[in-house]
This record gives sequence, structure tokens and C-alpha cells, in this order.
Amino acid sequence: MKKLLISLNTIFSFLFTQMARAQSTNLPNPLGTSGTSIQVMIGRVINSAMGLIGSIALAMFIYGGLTWMLSAGNPEKVKQGRNIFMWAAIGLFVIFSSYALVRVVIGIMN
Repeated sequence: MKKLLISLNTIFSFLFTQMARAQSTNLPNPLGTSGTSIQVMIGRVINSAMGLIGSIALAMFIYGGLTWMLSAGNPEKVKQGRNIFMWAAIGLFVIFSSYALVRVVIGIMN
């Protein structure tokens, strides 16, 4: 199971790195030159963190699904898989709610 999770983590890391490179071609220099403000840099960090959190949530949903599907009728494993699903969903709700709250607060401050 650990080998599967390590493989999935490697694949997702590679894919998200490539997507980030493809999207960052028309962005200003992240070192602060050429007019990049601190707000833009913080926004990039937050967007990167949200991508990472989404990847972790996807991995948790896959792990919970595998745990549930491979339980072979064992009620304890089924409950463990359901709990993984439930806590991953609650975690996503909390993270996205806090993101929305931060966006509203920043919007009010501007």
C-alpha cells in the first residue's frame, strides 16, 4: 500500500509541477522585479498551497476508496474507509471556507 501511495504522490507531483510551469510563462518575475507586488506574491503562494491541498485531498479520497473497496466485508475496514472519506470532505470544506473568507476580507480591504 505504501508503494502505491508513493507512486501516486510521485505522479501527482510531476503533473502539478508541469502544470505550474505551463501556467507561469506569462507571469512576472517572482523575485519582486518588474513590478510584482507583495499581494501578487502572496496570492501565488496561496494558490500553490490550494493546489497542494487539493492534491492531498484527492490522495486521501483514493486511499479511503481503496481501503473501503479492499475491506473484503470487514466492518472495521469499511468504517475506516468511510471515516477517511468523511474527514477528507470536512477538511476540504474547512480549507475552502477559510479561503473564501480570506478572499472576502482582502476584497474589503482593497
